[in-house]
Amino acid sequence: MTFWKCRRGAGFILVLALAGLSLQSCATLQDLAGALMNIQRLKFKLGAVHDFALLGIPLGAKTSLKDFSYVDGLRLFDGFRSKRLPAEFILDILAVNPNDGTGGSRQTVSTLTGLESRLLIDGTPTIIGNIDQPVEIPGTGQETVIAIRLGIDLYEFFGSKGYEEIIGLALAIGGRGDASRLSLDAQPRVTTPFGPITYPGRITIISAEFR
Repeated sequence: MTFWKCRRGAGFILVLALAGLSLQSCATLQDLAGALMNIQRLKFKLGAVHDFALLGIPLGAKTSLKDFSYVDGLRLFDGFRSKRLPAEFILDILAVNPNDGTGGSRQTVSTLTGLESRLLIDGTPTIIGNIDQPVEIPGTGQETVIAIRLGIDLYEFFGSKGYEEIIGLALAIGGRGDASRLSLDAQPRVTTPFGPITYPGRITIISAEFR
């Protein structure tokens, strides 16, 4: 903040005006800093995996190759030989807005307008995506579920591991609905009274804890 030293005389009114502008600027900067602090208090975590299908075959509660029918097994093996194993699934992202008016913070509703992310599976970078519409996250401290639909060809990224391992990977994620082998390298974008603000750094969203 700039401090103005006032002098008596003809320029007194001008100095007061400049001082007022300075204080307004300082207030604006403080409000902006507060807004930045509030949006960075948003926390994210991976939730469950739903509706996982590999080559159009629902994995449901399957846990091993033995759980596939003979026809589905042939279909999967043929897909592997053809170097094409497309998977589709829904991944839940849990978001928490702790700006609920307690602890000195102002209760604030945050609108997530962007979540540009790269999906990592077992630490391997794969596809890049973003949410397709804004999501409002109320300042209640409760979890908001953001369900995103993803599509990825597992052979493209894991084909070198072999047939059984790549099917095992799909079963570990989709059969159990477990996101522990997934993570998102993300950069959230949130609306504020000053306009949209993108997080200054990227965050890694995992299933073990809110970040």
